[in-house]
Amino acid sequence: MFKIFKYLKPFVVSIIAVVTLLIIQAVCDLSLPDYTSNIVNVGIQQGGIENAVPKVIRKSEIDKLMIFMSESEQKEIKDNYKLINDNKKYPDIKGESVYELNTDNKEVIERLNSIMSKNIMRVQGIEMAQKQGAIKDIPEGMDIWTVLSNMPKEQMDGLKTNIDKELDNMNESMLTQASVSYVKSEYEKVGIDTEKLQTNYIFKSGGLMLAIALISMVATVTVGFLAARIAAGMGKNLRKDVFRKVVGFSNIEFNKFSTASLITRSTNDIQQIQTLMVMLVRMVFYAPILGIGGLIKVLNTDTSMAWIIGVALIAILCVVAVLFTLALPRFKVVQQLVDKLNLVTRESLTGMLVIRAFSTQKNEERRFDETNANLRKTNTFVNRIMTMMMPIMMLIMNIITILIVWIGAHQVDLGTMQVGDMMAFIQYAMQIIMAFLMISMLSVILPRASVSAGRINEVLSTDIAIHDSKQAKHFGKDKDGVVEFRNVSFKYPDADDEIIKNISFTAKPGQTTAFIGSTGSGKSTLINLIPRFYDVTEGEILINGIDIRDVSQHELRERIGYVPQKGVLFSGTIESNITYGLETATTADVEKASKIAQAIDFIKEKAEGFKSEIAQGGTNVSGGQKQRLSIARALAKKPKIFIFDDSFSALDLKTDAKLRKELKSETNDSTVLIVAQRISTIMNAEQIIVLDDGEMVGCGTHKELLKNCEVYNQIALSQLSKEELDHE
Repeated sequence: MFKIFKYLKPFVVSIIAVVTLLIIQAVCDLSLPDYTSNIVNVGIQQGGIENAVPKVIRKSEIDKLMIFMSESEQKEIKDNYKLINDNKKYPDIKGESVYELNTDNKEVIERLNSIMSKNIMRVQGIEMAQKQGAIKDIPEGMDIWTVLSNMPKEQMDGLKTNIDKELDNMNESMLTQASVSYVKSEYEKVGIDTEKLQTNYIFKSGGLMLAIALISMVATVTVGFLAARIAAGMGKNLRKDVFRKVVGFSNIEFNKFSTASLITRSTNDIQQIQTLMVMLVRMVFYAPILGIGGLIKVLNTDTSMAWIIGVALIAILCVVAVLFTLALPRFKVVQQLVDKLNLVTRESLTGMLVIRAFSTQKNEERRFDETNANLRKTNTFVNRIMTMMMPIMMLIMNIITILIVWIGAHQVDLGTMQVGDMMAFIQYAMQIIMAFLMISMLSVILPRASVSAGRINEVLSTDIAIHDSKQAKHFGKDKDGVVEFRNVSFKYPDADDEIIKNISFTAKPGQTTAFIGSTGSGKSTLINLIPRFYDVTEGEILINGIDIRDVSQHELRERIGYVPQKGVLFSGTIESNITYGLETATTADVEKASKIAQAIDFIKEKAEGFKSEIAQGGTNVSGGQKQRLSIARALAKKPKIFIFDDSFSALDLKTDAKLRKELKSETNDSTVLIVAQRISTIMNAEQIIVLDDGEMVGCGTHKELLKNCEVYNQIALSQLSKEELDHE
């Protein structure tokens, strides 16, 4: 799987951009619960008053507060408040001075909040006790605050200790919230519009939330765009490399991988990797940031409920472990069944004429249905297991929400937590669970993608049996076109018996060398050694006196015009198929090649001539026409060596004779190698090589072989009468 990640190298800049955007998105998402908490705690419960530090307070009130303050605390207050005696600014109070806060420093305000909140609660405690008549023994006509300001230090410390017994059970946020009513009352007495203050705070916080949400949305959309681009680019490069690798395969590698499997690996498997990459880029960086950030925020919000998150994560991990233990073994089976379905479909479509001829449609339908049903059952099993994940996760999330509300409500009732903090805790808990949910959703596609990556890597890491020499030689002009076999033997990999055994001969330019023998005698195998579709096991094949393994495959095949046993055409036009081997071929070259191949007549009969469309695989032309176009393609290339691998078998005898006559005059300077089944096709060849069970049992002209080669004689008599042979 990790070997596939090297294909991400071209997208490093995009990945860095994605990570940056995901960090921005995570920071935005993690900050929203704080704003929700502030709107509930400050905007609604505290009336828009953020802390217990009043921006304006009457001198008489601050004097009360200073009674309970230490000297250092009194100094802190005096340093950060400015006394104003001008009542024009605050007309609601008459004949009284006020103190205005003269700092915006957050650290200073936090210190002041701690000082003011505790002392406001002390003052409110005294006032409440006085209203309830709990304070007695105050001389008539004397103000309690005057008495307290003149109280000895020891008595004052004792009084503060008694009051603080109640305050010690409240955390700082609860002290602040409890002190806000005092600050609000003070603002009203000074003449500040507290309703406007509350409205402004809510709109300001809401506006910031909206801006953060918009930033998060832009980051999310951009990440989605970049992730899709990275995945698509990676898929493109993978397909390119897989195709390039497959194009370089020899017949040995093609025997290892079926065509259907290679198609599946190039399409379905790479699609699985693309899907994974989209999710991976979007989630693998985002989920940890969100999860860790949410955990830090939770611990800062309220640590007494952090255990709930632990319970949720353990439950999620258990669910994921159970589901994947059941599903993981099936993912590989799914891909193998996709291979098999492609194989069955391909065979059925390719062999449709044979299927219809033998009326076996029902058998093929049953075969397809069986494979299709197996794929459906396996896919259904996997999908059912995976679809269970989301409902179970949602159940866990809802249970956790109920648990947080249940415990949080008790803490709110006890005064140890604010409602907004509980709401923020729920949101952070959901973000942490969502982070793990993202990772679990990623793991849904990960096993299947991992299997696909292994299958793709199996193709990419396959050692190609036929390599170019590191110090490649070049064909010289001397003896141009001479093909020489020296003691050549060949056997397939992992096979025990040799298919070709100790073959030696020389094929010269201007001459036709033909190969004949019974079915399975090794004719096609022998001819396929020349373009290095296979490499010889023993001996050597020389062209122009150079071992073909010492030159590049490209240079070797550039000198060869190859016509396979089964004509192969590509989608396009007749002209594009003929010029396939030599794109620079002129119109005159195309027409000449078509004439020699006896294809010109049926081409001219078509309305668009050489521009006529050829369907995929040449299905809109007959077998004979397809073969003639294949021959024309080889002729248009003008190579030094022609290889015809039983290429005339689809032609009638008259066309065959005309084609060979035209071919003889055209290939005077080229070496012609022909594999044939019909004696009539090769009897005029300068050299005929007879193969039997991989061994060369005869070599000579037609007349020579009739006299001294029993195998050739038997083949000849099986096709022609004795009179015909004598006449020939």
